[in-house]
Amino acid sequence: MVKGTQEAMAARLSTLWIFATLNYLYCDVVMLFDQTPGSFEPSRGALLGAAMLMEIPIGMVLVSRMSSHRVNRWSNIIAGITMTLAQALTLFVATPAPYYVLFSAIEISCTAFVAWSAWKWRLQPA
Repeated sequence: MVKGTQEAMAARLSTLWIFATLNYLYCDVVMLFDQTPGSFEPSRGALLGAAMLMEIPIGMVLVSRMSSHRVNRWSNIIAGITMTLAQALTLFVATPAPYYVLFSAIEISCTAFVAWSAWKWRLQPA
């Protein structure tokens, strides 16, 4: 892959992570409107776990732009698979609201596409 094409893929992956992150965040905002006060009180440990999970797509925005091809490719494959599985599993915790299913479908599609794109991304001789 020539340098310009490599930079284009890095920009594409970074943009996909921004898109996924915005969907995660807006889904959380919508969920706040759907909650009855006091109906859901997560523990500090659960909040820490959620924060750590969200750092993956946030961090991948930078990793996609700043790392070497090898690190970038494998990080995107691993992070894409991790976030796809994590989001898919949340659909089985309880009966999800329709808006949550919509956001989840978008998020799962996006992160699966990230993993697939990174998997297919190979450097070609100049």
